[in-house]
Amino acid sequence: MKSIRARYIKYFLEFKKPAGTSRGILHKKETYFLVLSQENKKGIGECGIFRGLSVDDLPNYEEKLQWVCDNIQLGKAFLFQNLKQYPSIYFGLEQAYLGIENSDCYTIFPSKFTKGEDVIPINGLIWMGEKELMQKQIDEKIKQGFSTIKLKIGAIDFALELQLIANIRKQFTKDDIEIRLDANGAFDPKDASEKLKKLSEFDIHSIEQPIKAGQWEMMSYLCQNSPLDIALDEELIGVIDIASKINLMEQIQPKYIILKPSLVGGIFGCNEWISLANQNNSQWWITSALESNIGLNAIAQYTYSLGNNLPQGLGTGGLFVNNFDSPLGIEKGCLYYDPKKKWDVDLL
Repeated sequence: MKSIRARYIKYFLEFKKPAGTSRGILHKKETYFLVLSQENKKGIGECGIFRGLSVDDLPNYEEKLQWVCDNIQLGKAFLFQNLKQYPSIYFGLEQAYLGIENSDCYTIFPSKFTKGEDVIPINGLIWMGEKELMQKQIDEKIKQGFSTIKLKIGAIDFALELQLIANIRKQFTKDDIEIRLDANGAFDPKDASEKLKKLSEFDIHSIEQPIKAGQWEMMSYLCQNSPLDIALDEELIGVIDIASKINLMEQIQPKYIILKPSLVGGIFGCNEWISLANQNNSQWWITSALESNIGLNAIAQYTYSLGNNLPQGLGTGGLFVNNFDSPLGIEKGCLYYDPKKKWDVDLL
């Protein structure tokens, strides 16, 4: 069998509009692509590093990518064993190998989804910003047919955020519109309980990461005592070995965990977390992390293969001006794949 060759490509995704988070305003997103070639087969995987959040946001990141390319002949087992501390590269390599193995770099988990016969329900994401901007986004998502919306909170006055949520509930019950919140660790532990109590008055489905990661004792207290269900997100980042994962789940006992493959070690890492969630009676869903349509496609296909019926967090493909044309689309609050549409990627 002909040997595999590898190279990587650096790419900057540019936002159509500045995206507001509790960590600041995003204008562009750095990402990398691993391209594998073997005879007439190709595989491409996105290494979706998230600066300031990824555990592998390290000075030698590109050196590690080059190391993968230089040592591709040493085989999957060796490479993956040495990439545990680089979850985004781990996931990119998983995608690229699946492309080679399936002889199709874009159909790595063939299913009814990739045949265009089924869809994935997703949440509509509301970015942080001024109250009027957030209200406009909410109105647009509801008009587009989303029955689950996710609001990023923690960047503007808490009272104004309560008003936004109250406005939704004046028009729609929890049976009409499910509201998820994501605080990105913005709450002070001293008043987090009081804020969660106020939010719970509006029939909120759940809130992601109310306080910053790493405060396991306080997070455990909130999970056990809050009237609002809590989901862990950033809390999972950097927790790599299985013993630490077991310890986290048993100590905090969250209602939900949110899995971003690029941040928690790809398919392998997600599968470990899902197994532990099932053992601890926690539920889960999967979220993209501002990848291009290449990474989003891989995450969506993997997610569909798991058979999870909760709305997923996969609606980021349309945020960028220079994303790649793909068969992915969103309609009536669902992500779909149209196999009649062609990919337009000039990276290969």
